[in-house]
Amino acid sequence: MLPLEGITVVSIEQAVAAPFATRQLADLGARVIKIERPETGDFARNYDTSVNGMSSHFVWLNRSKESLTLNLKEDEAKAVIDKLLEKADVFIQNLAPGAADRLGLGASVLKEKYPELIICGISGYGSYGPYMDKKAYDLLIQCEAGLLSITGTDETPSKAGIAIADIAAGMYAYTGILTALISRFRTGKGSVIEVSMLEALAEWMGYPMYYALYGGTEPKRTGASHATIYPYGPFKAGDGISVFLSIQNEREWKDFCEKVLDNKELVFDHRFNNNSKRLENSKQLEEIIVSNFGKVEANTIIMRLEESKIANARLNTIKDFIDHSQLKARDRWREVESPVGPLIALLPAVTIDDIEARMDPIPKVGEHTEAILREFGFGKNGIHDNKEIGIL
Repeated sequence: MLPLEGITVVSIEQAVAAPFATRQLADLGARVIKIERPETGDFARNYDTSVNGMSSHFVWLNRSKESLTLNLKEDEAKAVIDKLLEKADVFIQNLAPGAADRLGLGASVLKEKYPELIICGISGYGSYGPYMDKKAYDLLIQCEAGLLSITGTDETPSKAGIAIADIAAGMYAYTGILTALISRFRTGKGSVIEVSMLEALAEWMGYPMYYALYGGTEPKRTGASHATIYPYGPFKAGDGISVFLSIQNEREWKDFCEKVLDNKELVFDHRFNNNSKRLENSKQLEEIIVSNFGKVEANTIIMRLEESKIANARLNTIKDFIDHSQLKARDRWREVESPVGPLIALLPAVTIDDIEARMDPIPKVGEHTEAILREFGFGKNGIHDNKEIGIL
């Protein structure tokens, strides 16, 4: 039995943040009923067609869910949602600012009607404040949270290559819902959870915030290098391959000089004998390291770093990551069904002893509509037909 079997989640979700949270709940056995627009569905279905005709974002975020299409502007559709929420444990939405309230699905209304329901809303900036109605997308939140001021190079501020603000918000929604389920088990009462993308990413900005606030200067944009530790980042080997490494303390610095660079005198060089000096004189130290590395191949450097127990990595491509020997050795890949056939998928990151995560199919738009409507007393044999409910 999976940990969340018997838990029903109703989600009016789109794009990344809420689907990321609910997919993880589904991985643990929760029933997730995903409410989508008729015909087109979640707009993330149409971001691209890279996965045999399906969107890469949608494939990533929507396995193991049931798709129910409803026109939320129809009164009959609201009656269906009411029926669903009567039996649901969790309701989550990441609609545009104010949309949930306009649909009669605001937290204050639902809390009164369903006192045991866990209600989670994800937004860009939160439910009040001067930015509450401002549209929010991942890149824009990265800007507002200051992430772009420390990411990239001197010349070019750069966003993270993945939807980091959405993912942060989805993670906090997921953990918040799990916490609320534990609380309800103890108290019998539901909870109202609010997660904003700005506040989620703000938590992840803790180190640069303190560094700037109390240090007097903001961290610099340093590309793939570290703003406050050196050497930390990429150095090119003689075969043109970049090796990434990190020196975290003076013991590692000593081993790096003696065993990797074969330069014992460098250990005590007054320009480099602590991290602050190495950072201050990073250009000079970079020349020494690159000159040394340029005489050998990347594999030799990595071997020396491993023998010295100094952290290192190769700059993998996405294909290299997919073929990663560690993921294969730990049997992390599975196969899920989809409307376009079987697709590979990674197991969830948390491994729980004696539990195999749920990896059920990715749904077609509205695939489960008729079955869900009948289950809850609607549909052809119920009190309404599909057209009256506004789903076809």
